[in-house]
Amino acid sequence: MNAAAFIASLDGAAPAPHLSAPLAGLWWAAKGDWDRAHKIVQDEQGRDAAWVHAYLHRVEGDLGNAGYWYRQAGQPAAKDSLEAEWERIAVTLLGSTT
Repeated sequence: MNAAAFIASLDGAAPAPHLSAPLAGLWWAAKGDWDRAHKIVQDEQGRDAAWVHAYLHRVEGDLGNAGYWYRQAGQPAAKDSLEAEWERIAVTLLGSTT
């Protein structure tokens, strides 16, 4: 799956079953279901899940926890718009899973 296909999949009722947990979490975040997105990534290990977790906290305005998760992900704290951050995460994660 590439970024364009992932974005097109947002029209569906559920994410594609083969998506990694971080991408599935990002998919639900794009649909506005923050609780489901958090539940998907909360027990996941690794940089990608931590990065999505950081994004979710940033969207919710919880910048303290966002900073913690950005550090766990080895990512700089985002300074761009939420939309640009979402797209950057999607493109990066899809680039590593295609």
